[in-house]
Amino acid sequence: MKYNNCFHSGKQTLKIFDGNDAVKRNQFRLISVPRIAKNEEVVEAALRAYYINDDQQEYELQTFTQQALLSDDVINRNDAAEDSNLGSVFRESVPEAWIIRAKPKDEEVIRIYPAWLKVGMAYVSLRVNKDSTTQTVIKEVLPLLGRQTECLQNFKLVEVLMGSKQVQRMVLDNQELILNRLKDIRKTSIRQMNQTRFYIVENSKSIVRVNLFVGGLPPQLSPEEYTNILKDELAIKTNVVSVSHVYQAQGAVVLEISCFSEAERIYMLVKDTTVNDKPLNAVVIPEVMASKIPQNCCPLLVFVNPKSGGLKGRDLLYSFRKLLNPHQVFELTNGGPLPGFHTFSEVPSFRVLVCGGDGTVGWVLGALEEIRHKLVCSEPSVAILPLGTGNDLGRVLRWGAGYSGEDPYSILVSVDEADDVLMDRWTILLDAEEPAEGAENGVAEPEPPKIVQMNNYCGLGIDAELSLDFHHAREEEPGKFNSRFHNKGVYVKVGLQKISHTRNLHKDIKLQVDQHEVELPSIEGLIFINIPSWGSGADLWGSESDNRFEKPRIDDGLLEVVGVTGVVHMGQVQGGFRSGIRIAQGSYFRVTLLKPIPVQVDGEPWIQAPGQIIISAAGPKVHMLKKSKQKQKKTGSLREMRVDSMSVSEGGR
Repeated sequence: MKYNNCFHSGKQTLKIFDGNDAVKRNQFRLISVPRIAKNEEVVEAALRAYYINDDQQEYELQTFTQQALLSDDVINRNDAAEDSNLGSVFRESVPEAWIIRAKPKDEEVIRIYPAWLKVGMAYVSLRVNKDSTTQTVIKEVLPLLGRQTECLQNFKLVEVLMGSKQVQRMVLDNQELILNRLKDIRKTSIRQMNQTRFYIVENSKSIVRVNLFVGGLPPQLSPEEYTNILKDELAIKTNVVSVSHVYQAQGAVVLEISCFSEAERIYMLVKDTTVNDKPLNAVVIPEVMASKIPQNCCPLLVFVNPKSGGLKGRDLLYSFRKLLNPHQVFELTNGGPLPGFHTFSEVPSFRVLVCGGDGTVGWVLGALEEIRHKLVCSEPSVAILPLGTGNDLGRVLRWGAGYSGEDPYSILVSVDEADDVLMDRWTILLDAEEPAEGAENGVAEPEPPKIVQMNNYCGLGIDAELSLDFHHAREEEPGKFNSRFHNKGVYVKVGLQKISHTRNLHKDIKLQVDQHEVELPSIEGLIFINIPSWGSGADLWGSESDNRFEKPRIDDGLLEVVGVTGVVHMGQVQGGFRSGIRIAQGSYFRVTLLKPIPVQVDGEPWIQAPGQIIISAAGPKVHMLKKSKQKQKKTGSLREMRVDSMSVSEGGR
């Protein structure tokens, strides 16, 4: 058997680079191969590591030396001759690092997307060979799009890279050989090729207009005050820069810039600028021309938290930008939800997909509540792709316990077929009566009232104490908290440490429900629940009928109040053996804390000083999307969710 066809040195972990760019940045992914693995199996594992679903026969692995980076001195693992000087490499040891390469092709089929609305046609397929140039591609594509009578010089071919951080565009030269361009892209990065599209675009005399979202500014200032801050910190040129929109409550503005070089300068400078010790952030945002969106179209605004679900969030970001218009997919770590909502502010009807955990969903719903008065579509329906640990809201709305690698296209279809439901949201006012610690000059003042929003549940006592311990453990070693299995293991560990502790929460708090005092039983934890899922899917209220209470619903304007007697009781509830202690049901609650108590709202814990906690309904109910039990087999759903290129202005580029 030839040594260059199989690994023989036992099971190994190999570094896989997807191109020259990854090698230069030393960014690789690891794969484990069996003791004996054929070439095809290793290639397949390498492709899988980068979530590439192409035919593995089109790829090969190459190894390299330290000097190979600039010289391309690589060893082809598939085709090396047995009698060449490379044989010893495989006989003595298996190199630990490989580059995955695309095999050269004499011809292939590419997709060309029209940059204008073409009903019923998202793209056309075109076969190109070694003689195909940009100009010949344009000439062959125009008849396929019904534009055969128009002049070739009125069109250009644009390469669009839909990366995770930004969308990059490059106009191809008329004489550029298309196969050579594809080869260069794949050589740089196999994954980059999967994130690249080619658009045919009409030439036009464009007006330069770049919209730049700038966040992190002090809140509640006037437009003039924001302009003065930007003049002082960024030295903006008011003859080419103006403030077009102001979000005072969020401390953010949108700048309209009529000069590309000035836009680039400001964008780069913002990254290194702080105001009042708070770093600024900047996002270049497109302008959606709502008048050009078809009446029956309900686009999807997608928010992705790439930090959720390990690498899954990042890969979903790539997938959705490829399936949809990349300008309707926003990364939440880059400016939060506000840039996305601003971009869609004039769209008459749209839906939202949030990819993340319950905390991410709450973040987006909170931003929506703050900005809804500035949206033409003030009540968009929200779907969830759960990527977190608990994912209780995702469970209730039938989106599952967590994303496990489903096809992103099928997820979009499920969103389109989902049922619209209403859900209550709650406002929690925390008013501490005791002074805050560490007051200056010995003069102690109470903490200012704090307002938070609640979607799922609010816990006091042992429930919040476990969340707080988990939170501290995650802060100490954040790199270890990248899987639901590990996270739940930590919860179990901190829970076991609390079993022998004795608390008397019922003696430390007083509860009032709808203006009536409620006597509390002997409990260690008090939990207010808005949805029938708690602690990663447990039914805390229980399913038994009870004449004292209404049957809970997520839109009934009521919260259920439940008690737990300790860690053991909580474990029994999560195991499905018991329910919590039903205490009350109502729409307005006042809790008096007689001593500092751990509190958590939707998984965010802290220690609350003695004082009052008031829970009441938070304005209008929010529209959520519940996954349909039966597929309705709609047609053309993806096209209706996609913002067509014609409807998006990208600053005149």
